[in-house]
Amino acid sequence: MTATARLARAGRSAGELTNRVSLAPAAAALAVLAGSWELVGRIANVPFFPPLTTVLVRLRDMIADGLILDNLATSLTNLVLGFAISLAIALVVGLLMGAFAKVEAALDIYVNALLTAPSLVFAPIFFSIWGLGRESIIAVVVMYSCFIMIINTAAGVRTVPRPLVEMGTSFSATRWQLFRFVVLPAATPLIMAGVRLGVGRAVKGMINGEMFIAVVGLGKLVQDAGRQLDAASVLAVLIVIVVVAFASVAIVQAVDNRLTSWLPQTARSR
Repeated sequence: MTATARLARAGRSAGELTNRVSLAPAAAALAVLAGSWELVGRIANVPFFPPLTTVLVRLRDMIADGLILDNLATSLTNLVLGFAISLAIALVVGLLMGAFAKVEAALDIYVNALLTAPSLVFAPIFFSIWGLGRESIIAVVVMYSCFIMIINTAAGVRTVPRPLVEMGTSFSATRWQLFRFVVLPAATPLIMAGVRLGVGRAVKGMINGEMFIAVVGLGKLVQDAGRQLDAASVLAVLIVIVVVAFASVAIVQAVDNRLTSWLPQTARSR
């Protein structure tokens, strides 16, 4: 075995050990949360906060009855379509704002205003335009997730170290080559940080859109259970929503790790 191969193998082993160590606190925190939930639920013995085991039994029954999987498929479709549109808009607008000062001056006030405005207030507007269709929910997802990604993308481009750009220019790189091989890789960590924030907000937008506009998917289950004061069902669906959110963030993190694999381990976003 060559020295390079040994070093690569040692690096992989160290990375696997680091991953196992980093997962240990999360697993411990999850175990504490589950135990506390079960204990408090049994001691309090109130209908609005059932024990974890009761919620998990209800979740199993809802899955067996087909309530979860069918509605989950609807919600995931809304989430994927909405987030894909949001990501495309955010990357184009954010890159333009970061690269061109005039574009930033023209759009910055609107982006920040829409970021800080309560996104759900636009739901009646979307409802009046598209009615009780999927389009309205997708529009809410876009409103929730787009603008935070625009701001991070623009900031990532603007904060590219000037010496990197000057080095590329000194090697006679064209504007496109500077953007493709210098600016975009250097901005990727901050861009992906915005994407992680955006996907979490997209899940929130999906649920709010489903609850307050079309009453479909997981949002419908929450609404129906809430009307019946069925706390176990509400919390069971909440567990599914949290799993969807964590899975979405994990996918984005995996893409982030792939795109920033050239960075030192200590410099990567987590």
